[in-house]
Amino acid sequence: MKKKSKTKYIFVTGGVISGIGKGITAASFGKILSARGLSLTMQKCDPYLNMDAGTLNPAEHGEVFVTADGGETDLDLGHYERFTDTELTRKSSTMSGKIFSKVLSDERKGLFLGKTIQIIPHITNEIMNQIIASGEGSDIHIAEVGGTVGDYEAMAWIEAIRQMKRKVGEENVIYAHVVYVPYLGVSKEFKTKPAQNSVRDLREAGIQPDILCVRSDEPINAEAFEKMSLYCDVDKDAIVALPNAETVYEVPLRMEESGIGEYICKRLSLDCKKPNLVKWNDLVDKIKSEKPSLKVGVIAKYMTNEDTYLSVFEALRSAGWYYNYDIDIVWVDAEKLSEDELGALNLDGIVVPGGFGVRGLEGKIIAAKYARENQLPYLGLCLGMQVAVIEFARYVLKDPLANSSEMDPNAKNQVIHIMPDQIGVDLGGSMRLGNYKAIINKKSRTYLAYGTDKINERHRHRYEFNNDYRQVLESAGLTIAATSPDGKLVEVIEHSEHPFFVASQFHPEYKSRPDRPHPLFKDFISAVKRQSTINSKLYEKNKT
Repeated sequence: MKKKSKTKYIFVTGGVISGIGKGITAASFGKILSARGLSLTMQKCDPYLNMDAGTLNPAEHGEVFVTADGGETDLDLGHYERFTDTELTRKSSTMSGKIFSKVLSDERKGLFLGKTIQIIPHITNEIMNQIIASGEGSDIHIAEVGGTVGDYEAMAWIEAIRQMKRKVGEENVIYAHVVYVPYLGVSKEFKTKPAQNSVRDLREAGIQPDILCVRSDEPINAEAFEKMSLYCDVDKDAIVALPNAETVYEVPLRMEESGIGEYICKRLSLDCKKPNLVKWNDLVDKIKSEKPSLKVGVIAKYMTNEDTYLSVFEALRSAGWYYNYDIDIVWVDAEKLSEDELGALNLDGIVVPGGFGVRGLEGKIIAAKYARENQLPYLGLCLGMQVAVIEFARYVLKDPLANSSEMDPNAKNQVIHIMPDQIGVDLGGSMRLGNYKAIINKKSRTYLAYGTDKINERHRHRYEFNNDYRQVLESAGLTIAATSPDGKLVEVIEHSEHPFFVASQFHPEYKSRPDRPHPLFKDFISAVKRQSTINSKLYEKNKT
């Protein structure tokens, strides 16, 4: 018997090639539907056999996005939260490892009553169960299936979402397929055959797409529309052209202009309000407008993939847009960094983001030292805070042996050390993760940024400020700007005599929004603005 469902489902799949923007597409669906007053949940379904994204290589897969409840998830959840301004949970990220682990655990408990365990129905049933659990209570649930149609590891997921229309009712399900249409400049024509073949593969798996989202480098013409409608059996009204945009935040507006929002509401029999995208449109206009720029150096160790620091970059840009500035992000290789090189870059500010491992540590320490000594705005995030503490101990306290136990377990003076409950644990999912409360010192710069002394921020770390050194560091001028409510964990440090030197153990970038930048990033960019004015005056003086 078919189970009645109050929740409607949109499943987003992709074909032709990877990296064509399924995450942005799914997030854009979320934006235009939430703008209609619908309650929304979103989910990334990854076929990888990992339990979660926490142990994936960031250089290959991009950043690990941490949810409020401590889920280590795919970076697409960052897109979902930024576009829809919702707070997702660990249920919003599901990998095959989690699915198989649950099924095998149930089998060991004897819950299958001696039956043979198979991909169909047991794995597919568990996939559906977790999709339904993730979307429970919302008007609409958008689930993006990672990879491309035809991937072996994705077959169980494709079969599961095919079965969903039987489980919850065909009238409650929409399938949206993202394809790429190349443009051949020599012949001046669009080639729709790859998109057709991708849809054919999806049909062979038993799914006929209701919506076709067409990525392209150029705006597609009417002929291409006609071909895809005919050969893919999709209404022209349900084909959304998504050529390259100046900013990803423009994509929801393009979708809305196509009429696909109304199509979805009618197709799913949703009682929708008129969409309110006025503020979002204003944001996009501001992003696309000509603006002066500010030069911010990000001291990085992963130089091959911008997505490694995606949330940091977006938080910086959103704070820039708030003040009507573009942020010129300069990648600085921490492994090769020297103080002279850093000085030659003429930066307006420095960010040291989070990370793990000893590679690039000394370069990050150089960056913190340079920022402190040259009154250059500095924002440290997680490891960036730990680096700032090590630098202060080495060069203000004159303790060259100061270090972190993560970087040197035998270090004599471990100003940063492992948290007691992190000793001897497995690597996966065991860090201090998710939202934790903190109390801010009302005399601090951090308090001025937040405007409150009570905050709740997301964390991802195993190591912490060593309180054995707290008194001597404070007496030398290091300011403890925020701690855990019990005062035991240092959450933010500052240099009170510095224009802006703030470093947090938590990750404020996860909570920043394109139209509502995080207070620390906003205050940092405000300081960067002031520094840029100083740099400009010095430049003009030296020129004359």
